Amino acid sequence: METFEQLLAESTRIHGHICAGQVIGVRMAMAALERIGISDPKGADRKKLYVLVEIDRCATDAIQSVTGCSLGKRSLRWLDFGIMAATFVNLESGRAIRATAREEARTLSESYCPEIMDKYQRQLEAYKVMPLEELFFFQEVSVQLNDCDMPGRPLRRVQCQLCGDWVQDCREVEVNSKILCRACAGERYYHVIEAPKQT
Repeated sequence: METFEQLLAESTRIHGHICAGQVIGVRMAMAALERIGISDPKGADRKKLYVLVEIDRCATDAIQSVTGCSLGKRSLRWLDFGIMAATFVNLESGRAIRATAREEARTLSESYCPEIMDKYQRQLEAYKVMPLEELFFFQEVSVQLNDCDMPGRPLRRVQCQLCGDWVQDCREVEVNSKILCRACAGERYYHVIEAPKQT
């Protein structure tokens, strides 16, 4: 694996700017990967790794950058928990580590970089040098992954019986004996302004 400095530089490039979240994500991913026995996440170990992130913030971009996992590859899954945490799974061994950023690290940053007045800059610099146990809480966990959530080709594709959209990866819903997409089952996040013209 590349060095912390190299990984942080790449993460910053992908994310668009450096911030404390980038430092947290890079250090979290590096530490968790080591704990589950993944040393080459973008190379030899790429098909062994699966990551579940619990927040859609800066650290998630850093985790993606370090691990090479992504939504499009179906090796990264976002769970909307709103917690600065992620679980790293070695699919080959089954070993999984959940890493959570400690809230108290914000306050502890004052003792590492007291000369920096801006709290965000202070946290950014402190998080680079803080011991892992002050920055994160690590838990060995067990994760049950569904076959439909795994990387690879879709296990099935079905057509919604209301709108006709095709649903992949077991995301359809059965309502009153009809197979529906989630939008037609009541989970629509959009409002149709104009129906497309049939040709």
